[in-house]
Amino acid sequence: MPFFAPPPRIGTEVFTRLPDRFRRPRATEWARWNRGGREIDSFLEGPSFDADGRLYVTDIPFGRIFRITPDGEWDLVAEYDGWPNGLKVAADGALLVTDYRRGLIRVDPSNGVITPVLETARSEGFRGLNDLALGADGSIFFTDQGQTGLHDPTGRVYRLRPDGRLDTLIGTVPSPNGIVVAPDLSHCLVAVTRANQIWRLPLHGDGAVTKAGIFIHLHGGPGGPDGLAWDRDGNLLVAHTGVGTVWRFNPRAEPTLAITSCAGASTTNLCLGGADGRDLFITESETGSILRARLESA
Repeated sequence: MPFFAPPPRIGTEVFTRLPDRFRRPRATEWARWNRGGREIDSFLEGPSFDADGRLYVTDIPFGRIFRITPDGEWDLVAEYDGWPNGLKVAADGALLVTDYRRGLIRVDPSNGVITPVLETARSEGFRGLNDLALGADGSIFFTDQGQTGLHDPTGRVYRLRPDGRLDTLIGTVPSPNGIVVAPDLSHCLVAVTRANQIWRLPLHGDGAVTKAGIFIHLHGGPGGPDGLAWDRDGNLLVAHTGVGTVWRFNPRAEPTLAITSCAGASTTNLCLGGADGRDLFITESETGSILRARLESA
C-alpha cells in the first residue's frame, strides 16, 4: 500500500456491545497464549447474519455463541467446552463454526446443540481452525492457523466437499486466517496474518492449487489482516487487526477506502448487512463491541 495515495477515510459507530451480564473478566488458557495472559471478559469474532437479519458472533475464550437482534439486543445461543472462532450461517439455518479446539462443528441455533462435522484431517489433529467460507457448490473452505507464523509457515487451507472429500489446498502458510471464495470457484483469497499479506489461491477441479501468489501487501503494524469479506461489486474488505482499520480494495488490489475504528485497534472480522446491505458490521474484540459503518454500495 505504500505505492498508492491514501484512500478516503470514514469512521464507525458502536452499534452494540456485549452486555455487562455476560462479562466476568478472568484468566483463560486461550488468553494466556493469545492475549499476553491478561484477564479478559470476551473476545468476539465470526460475525454472520441469518435470513431474518439477526447477527451471530462467537466468543472464543469462553466457548459462547451469541445472537444479536437488529435492535442490538443480545441472546446466548450456546456455551460449551470449545474455542469457537469463524462462523457462517448455512443454507438450512444451522451455524457452521470453526473451533480452535474441536475442529469444524455444526450448531443448532434453536437449542445450542453441538454436532461434530470434522474433528481431524485423515486422523491427524488440526493445528487450530480459524475461519471459513462457503462455496457456491456447497463446499466448506476453512483455515487451520494454530500458532503458525513466519517462524513456522505450516498453516493449512482445506476444502471439504459436499461428498465428504477433504482437499488440502495448501500447507505452507504462515498464519492463514480469514478466507473468501470466488462465486465461480475459480480462486480463494486468504488473509496471511503474520506476513501482512492476502494470498490468492487458484482452484482446480481436482483439488489442486497451483501458482499461489500474493494479491495484496499490507503496510505492517502490530497485527495483520484478519477477517475478509466481498461486497456486491467484487471489492475486498479486510479487517486489519492491531491497526484498527478496515481497508477496501478493488479487484485490481488498489485501496479505495479506509474505515477507522471508533473503539479500539482489535478489528478482527466483518460482514455486510442491514436493511439494504450497505451497513458494514465489525467485531472490535478487545472491547467486546460491534461497530457499524455506512457504505455507499451494498
